[in-house]
Amino acid sequence: MIQAFGLTSNSRKDLPPAVDDVSFEARAGCVTALLGATGAGKTTVLRLMLELEQGRGLTYFRGRPLHRIAHPAREVGVLMGDVPGHPARTVRGHLRMLCAAAGVPVRRADEMLEAVGLVSLRDERLGTLSRGMDRRLGLACALLPDPHTLVLDDPAEGLSTRENHWLYGMLRAHAAQGGSVLFTTSEPKEAARAADHVITLEQGRLVADQEAMEFARTRLRPRVVVRTPHAVRLAALLAKEARTAHRSVEVVREGGNRLSVYGSTCADVGETAFRHGVLVHQLADEIGDMGPGAGPLPGEAAEAVQDPRAGATGPETGELLGDVALGAAGPETRGGPVAHDDFASPSGSRMRGARVMPADPTAHGDQDTRSGPAEGTGHAALSPATASRAPAPLSPLAPPISVRSAPSPLRPLRYELRRAAGIGTGFLTGAAVLVTSALTAVLLARVGHTPQARLLAAWPRELPLPPAALGAGLLGALAFGDEFRHPALAADRGTVPRRLGLLTAKLVVAAVTALAIALLVVGCDAEVLYLVYGRELTEVPADWLSLSASWFGLVVGCAWAGVLAAGIFRSTTAGLAAVVSVPVLVVPLVRKALDGGSVRAAAGLPARLREVLLLQWPFGGERYLAGAVRVVAQPVGGALTLSLTALLCAYLLTALRSRVR
Repeated sequence: MIQAFGLTSNSRKDLPPAVDDVSFEARAGCVTALLGATGAGKTTVLRLMLELEQGRGLTYFRGRPLHRIAHPAREVGVLMGDVPGHPARTVRGHLRMLCAAAGVPVRRADEMLEAVGLVSLRDERLGTLSRGMDRRLGLACALLPDPHTLVLDDPAEGLSTRENHWLYGMLRAHAAQGGSVLFTTSEPKEAARAADHVITLEQGRLVADQEAMEFARTRLRPRVVVRTPHAVRLAALLAKEARTAHRSVEVVREGGNRLSVYGSTCADVGETAFRHGVLVHQLADEIGDMGPGAGPLPGEAAEAVQDPRAGATGPETGELLGDVALGAAGPETRGGPVAHDDFASPSGSRMRGARVMPADPTAHGDQDTRSGPAEGTGHAALSPATASRAPAPLSPLAPPISVRSAPSPLRPLRYELRRAAGIGTGFLTGAAVLVTSALTAVLLARVGHTPQARLLAAWPRELPLPPAALGAGLLGALAFGDEFRHPALAADRGTVPRRLGLLTAKLVVAAVTALAIALLVVGCDAEVLYLVYGRELTEVPADWLSLSASWFGLVVGCAWAGVLAAGIFRSTTAGLAAVVSVPVLVVPLVRKALDGGSVRAAAGLPARLREVLLLQWPFGGERYLAGAVRVVAQPVGGALTLSLTALLCAYLLTALRSRVR
């Protein structure tokens, strides 16, 4: 159950808040629609609920706010916008990565692929999926940890009618198992068809909180229902009289002997039938029809099954009545959704004269069974209170997770390894760094006047950082920046969780990657220099130990700076900018501070440390300590140390602030 109390967004300048004091409930076992036109504040409400945006108010998920839930993704499944994944990642690889993030068995990925009908596309890249398949994968990601609550932002946007039926069938099946479902939409008919409860927003304020049947009765356009054995003839007569009188009347054939007349009254329809001798079996005013394609109303399910003419397996042939054709109806066609006026036109348009059309045959159970095992949802997800009156089965869901994996410190590491290895960005970056470093080393050796240490690192004096350090910093920045660009953990705190376990895993993977790049660059440069210029330029320097420590420290420090800066500023660009700013801005400041007269030298620090600690360093450990001190005492080393310390403190402060908030 979802309980939202007083959700209010922060106002900007003199503008009113996008959401102002919105409170509602979404009960367990029900599908709840958050309805509103574009700009009404639907997405802002969801972001406030999920603590992705700062504001006021509280939201409880089964009695607990999101930041009090140990594993938010296991409680709340989220689908906001497009599928949160890198376009180069495979469908199965993306789900396996999220399995590691949520701490669920990896077999759950294959179960969800079967549940949403994507088994045949498991090796496809996310960037190649169609809109419908993209939505299926998004729902699979939301259902992956077997959450109790689903929160979806306009999940049916851009989908065909068939895909709409499948999607809402899955939501209905989840609610039937006791879960809570909350989705946003701007289509009143869609909300009335798919939801049990409708919450209406206008300009950021709550204007209605109703059951679906009450919403349909009070906020959708009325109609006149006619049953006659001469439905085609009566429809033609009504259309002709409407054109003659220049009135806007819409006549919809809903299969068999049933007509729905919009824009007229029972008296007018009855008089027309009487004047022309048309036998009428039923004539009644009704309010709450969702228009063509909405399916049978309460009490009509049995009749639709008995009448062989209702629920035909294909669209009816258009019949020309005057100058208006009987065409295929429905709120959407292959060309895209039809424009309509909210709360006004259940058929999807305003017109002059009269229009006569049959109802969408797919509303009577015609489904394409080739699109996946979950397609055959029938009408079960399309109208209020469907579970009690429709014989069609609900969409199959993956079985619940019976065994939760125990908390393990390796879970963040598994997630980070799958995230980094699932795409080719790291391998392409490493290859580009090697090629650039080799060419730079050859050119520097030809020009001359470059020390051997900088030659092996391909580090010209004119550049603040060598290519290897820049490449390691870029990969480090992508560790967090890629998640903010393609959020993989939207239900967790602040889109990407502020947890030390995840931060440690990212730092470890970034350090290992940076060390591998540093070793490969030195080896590749030495080999290329040997092939081009001989053995003279590849001799091992006498102080190779301190040089190696400085080199590895520089590359690893740049990678860590990228990780921390991207986590703080939530951007890959900001992470890479922090890496470059260390030698450009921080190093000159450190050099200026070290060159000042008030700064004393750190000479003799190892000896003084030994005297203070009264210990003898085994195996000549004072040499290693002296080397580490010399590395840190260098301007670049000192600047990098200061930068990493500042970034780590800033990261921890933002994490603590989000938890306190």
